Amino acid sequence: MLVAAPLLFAGLGRAPFDDPGEGMHAEIARELAASRDPLALTLNGVRYVDKPPLLYVLIAAVCAVVGPSEAAARAVSACAALAAVGATAWLGARLLGLLGGLVAGVALLTSIGFFAYGRYVRPETLFVAALAGGFALALIGIRDGRRGLCTAGLAVFGLAALAKDPLGAVLPPLAIGLALVLAGRARPVSAWLPWTGVAACLVIGFGWWIGAELRTPGFGWYTTIDNHVMNVARARRFADEDIPLTALEFLAVAVGSSLPWILAASVAVWSLARRRAWRDPDEIGWVALAIWVLGVLGITALSPFRLPHYGLPASFGVALLAARGWALHAGRRLLAAHVIFFAVVAVGCAATWAGDGGVLTKVMDVIDVATMKSAAAGLPLPVPPWEEFRPVFGVAAFTFALCALATGAVLAFARSPEHRRGLGVVIVGVTMVATMPGVARSLQVVVRNRAVRDLAQSVARQAGPEDVVAHEGPIENSGALEWYSGRRPVIVDGRRSVLGFGAERPESRDLFWDADRLREAWTSGRRIWVVSVRSPGQSMVAGLPGARLLGVAGGRALWVNEIR
Repeated sequence: MLVAAPLLFAGLGRAPFDDPGEGMHAEIARELAASRDPLALTLNGVRYVDKPPLLYVLIAAVCAVVGPSEAAARAVSACAALAAVGATAWLGARLLGLLGGLVAGVALLTSIGFFAYGRYVRPETLFVAALAGGFALALIGIRDGRRGLCTAGLAVFGLAALAKDPLGAVLPPLAIGLALVLAGRARPVSAWLPWTGVAACLVIGFGWWIGAELRTPGFGWYTTIDNHVMNVARARRFADEDIPLTALEFLAVAVGSSLPWILAASVAVWSLARRRAWRDPDEIGWVALAIWVLGVLGITALSPFRLPHYGLPASFGVALLAARGWALHAGRRLLAAHVIFFAVVAVGCAATWAGDGGVLTKVMDVIDVATMKSAAAGLPLPVPPWEEFRPVFGVAAFTFALCALATGAVLAFARSPEHRRGLGVVIVGVTMVATMPGVARSLQVVVRNRAVRDLAQSVARQAGPEDVVAHEGPIENSGALEWYSGRRPVIVDGRRSVLGFGAERPESRDLFWDADRLREAWTSGRRIWVVSVRSPGQSMVAGLPGARLLGVAGGRALWVNEIR
């Protein structure tokens, strides 16, 4: 955790909120701070029921203490990432010893996908922290016969449901239970599912969902049926604009974001399968972790709807299995695989550094939701200028080349398997830790180039008190518009959105405009400012009389009408 904290917290406030992504969650938290009602979350004044309130409550609390800012909001994710690293390291230490725990913690911290979301305002790192903590407590409780730890683990799984999704309270116990069944140790059930723990899990995990249904009738149907069952069937009534990945794209993102640690994790899983370790009671914890990792990746790959971050719940399991792979199964082949991997990555980074950035654009077309949305809307892709990225790839090429050479030297000259294993994992760990500042810098570059802040502040400076501010398209694509402008926009052509359910409520009627309502206001003599996520050729604003396009930035266009 001491290694992780400086990397996670350094420079959190150097970039504005990006949209879509951070801005929506930050604005929900700001509105919660004003309403103080976690059972009735809102975005832009519209009832928001897509995610539970834990992230927003924590951000609102931090902002109440230190003031609202980008750093304050991101600090919640950073703290959650730090907790996830701590839980993973603790479980690794209990299963493998102190060195194994250190390797597991470093492996999670330096998994690129996890690290990036640890500096980003979304509920994912809270979700991972609760899952990692729940598994750590439950697995050690089962191993040591301590029902109190099992109870605490189930309660923490309830927090996972409160952080992101009710499946976080249901699926982890199923994975652990399956491992126990395979080992013939599922009975007595009360030994690993004590009723106090089950009750705590249900109250913490589902209490808010019940309260939200009482406050917002229909919420339960939206959550369980529309947002899960019908989403998998690709038949949602309240569909949003997210563009899913193919199964291969998702697996490529999930594997890529866990490299190089997934190499050692694969060795550990293969060893468990080859030895049929599921029959050994001493391997229950490792089998449960393997079931969890394979289940998360496999079920998501088979689902028709996949987003890049859907593999993150498996990240702590990959880190722990990687630590086991290095501790128990690290031979010449694993070391040779790392030499090849780092050499290939070094050559790739060097070639990218010497090129024009076309490779980076192609990668972001696959792994980045905002880029895919902008492409679908016909807007310029919110990909930062290549020259801002070039130094990162140059440093990465040099770092990975050194790692390949050092790992190769260990493979060639280390005198014993223990020396090879110890020196190899230290080189890999140090290399990945040294790479994380470059990841943080790259994330800041991306965020700055897709933020609505500049357009929002421009509107705030120029719009008069009687002017109308509007947003064309789903408001979550520019969720920070109200945060930065101080003006609540009306939403034009934005019902296909995570706010689709809230849009049908009576209090939202005046916040959602169709084309006729916009035209009426446009020609009423009032000045209308429109921030649009539609391209000029697809925007309904372009055909209105006297429409002036003031500029396009960050994947958005700013329009205003001329008053004659």
